[in-house]
Amino acid sequence: MIHRPSPHRRRARSTQDVMRDVLLALVPGTLVMLWLYGPGVLTNLLLTLIAGVATEAAVMRLRGRAVKPPLRDLSALVASALIGLSLPPLAPFWIPLLAGVLAIGLGKQLFGGLGHNPFNPAMVAYAVLLISFPVAMTTTWVSPTRVPDLLATLGHQFGGADGWSGATPLDRYKDLATRLTQSEIAQDPLFNAGLVMPWALLALAWALGGAFLIWRRATFWHAPAGLILGILLPAGVFGYDGDQFVPASMHLLTGATVFAAFFIVTDPVSGATSPRGRLAFGFGAGVLTWVIRTYGGYPDAIAFAVLLMNLAAPMLDQFTRPRVYGHDAARKGPVLEKRS
Repeated sequence: MIHRPSPHRRRARSTQDVMRDVLLALVPGTLVMLWLYGPGVLTNLLLTLIAGVATEAAVMRLRGRAVKPPLRDLSALVASALIGLSLPPLAPFWIPLLAGVLAIGLGKQLFGGLGHNPFNPAMVAYAVLLISFPVAMTTTWVSPTRVPDLLATLGHQFGGADGWSGATPLDRYKDLATRLTQSEIAQDPLFNAGLVMPWALLALAWALGGAFLIWRRATFWHAPAGLILGILLPAGVFGYDGDQFVPASMHLLTGATVFAAFFIVTDPVSGATSPRGRLAFGFGAGVLTWVIRTYGGYPDAIAFAVLLMNLAAPMLDQFTRPRVYGHDAARKGPVLEKRS
């Protein structure tokens, strides 16, 4: 007779299982990015993966630790892939190489490795690169209406050839809004081919990957919902005036909002861990993103918003801890049965 475990008996999921799910969830968005922005997306991804894995192995050797276990859990691949997909598709080749080194060396291993880093590794690398090399990080994007081929991309990344690069939609809209009305902005070549369609498809691809992660229980819905709500609430209140503020639809569809909602603020190490804490963490990151995008000097503020909320994550967990069964929330101790 064959005895099988009950349905409620499940094997505990390892770090490798979760990281494998994240890599699979990134596939739809990566394919859409490759279609929208050209082969530079793939070049960035390969270079950051190589640099990130090499940095992980080098640091483990310097620490006198075994190299294979941390490489086998796939966390270095995930962190490297996230920063690689965040970079402009025509960034110089040394940008993705440096991004991989910063994400793993500075954002992860400097604090002791996986499970010890207080900040999101990919966002640490992005913030350092954006502050240090603002031109290379903001003016090397590609319009979906004018995508360079492989030779032109390699020439730009490795040879410095120009002629294809430009700003992001959010940055372009903010720049035009200083002197044009919303109807006039819609005539800009970046928007007149259809404001929503190309970037909405990319947002849908990231959301599809996020839904897969939630279905696989590799992440939770609280932080993504909080981030989207935190951006859409102020954007909806002030976005009625498209001549002065970026509309809510652009905040949601053209920036890194959906990507960050499912792949950045859901980081279990640097974010909050309680259900209400995750919701508050995402909401705070969303509000900060809208504030910096609207009044700051950076086109997309996800990295800075997430890093600021990383600092608040321990406090959020402290004040949003669920009550343990059998404990009195007011007394914060075990409930003792009174005896007559």
